[in-house]
Amino acid sequence: MTLLLHTADWQIGRTYARFAPDDALALAEARIATVERLARRAAERGADAVLVAGDVFDAQAVSPRTMRRLFNALAPYPGPWVMIPGNHDAALAEGVWAQARRLELLPPNLHLSLQPAIVELPELQLAVLTAPLTQRHTYDDATAWFDEAATPAGWLRVGLAHGAVQGLLPEDVDATNPIAPDRAARARLDYLALGDWHGARRIDARSWYAGTPEPERFKDNDPGHVLWVRLQGAGAAPQVEAEAIARHRWRERALSLAVPSDVDEAIALLQACGADEVLSLLLAGHVDLAAHQRLQRALQAAQARLRALVVDAAQLRLAPTAEDIAALQADGYLGAVIAELRDAAPERRRTAQDALAILATLLAEQREAGAAAQRA
Repeated sequence: MTLLLHTADWQIGRTYARFAPDDALALAEARIATVERLARRAAERGADAVLVAGDVFDAQAVSPRTMRRLFNALAPYPGPWVMIPGNHDAALAEGVWAQARRLELLPPNLHLSLQPAIVELPELQLAVLTAPLTQRHTYDDATAWFDEAATPAGWLRVGLAHGAVQGLLPEDVDATNPIAPDRAARARLDYLALGDWHGARRIDARSWYAGTPEPERFKDNDPGHVLWVRLQGAGAAPQVEAEAIARHRWRERALSLAVPSDVDEAIALLQACGADEVLSLLLAGHVDLAAHQRLQRALQAAQARLRALVVDAAQLRLAPTAEDIAALQADGYLGAVIAELRDAAPERRRTAQDALAILATLLAEQREAGAAAQRA
């Protein structure tokens, strides 16, 4: 039996501009750490080879330091790595792979295929038919040559490709870098290892997307895995097992707040999140001052605990009750300001609500400080 580890879409060098700088750095670091983790798993489970189906790098402009760290992360697994470029790191004349070669960074056990080729691993009686991308977008099927490719009799035939299987993926990812949906059957492949779709996905019994091993977006398509592929022999159906390997869990939630129990639900959600969570929270509806202050405290606590928290509260309206306003115990000039903020025109409502929330917090803190001083 031959045991292969199938992975893809590492996207090393990816930036996270929407996050705070320290969170962005940690998320980028996690991608390299996950590669090292999957290398250790390949060694622990005795993989015969690791197949990487493109987009090792997220862009052509990756620093030499990042490249060195990535190739160092492969060290725990001493067996053969077979890699191809994808659309993000296509094999351009002066691209990231040319630079890696020029700097002599490629380890000796890495079989990098920059042109369509058959990578033969005689000790495994395994022939890997590769379809690397040599430009970011192509409208021809780079796997078409597999059908006529000759490999040694009795050897395993495995395809390695990066692109969109036609007719099976959403239309917005089905325009470039096409792959025929029946390629495995037409090319008599024992297995077709695919990259480009960032979630683990079965196309047919012999064709799979591994997905990215470390999620990088809020998309619920089953990312964060590697695939273990067992091949009993030429012609036998592969046995494919997904293993979760990601460091971070990305989630996106939308909550509509109207009554106190809705705020309780939002706070419970935040409190249940762990240190490895990346959470995008969309808040809508309306809350009174007390609920707003409770929610802000929960958000601040979660911001310090989670790996990253992105909050969109543009549709959440602060709606203070008459009791809220009275409780502020503000008269004179402050009372007039509060009334103006409360009754602001629609075009100023968001700014006015933010100002009212800040003012209410300051007044509450002032009252608490005064009460503490009296007790002392």
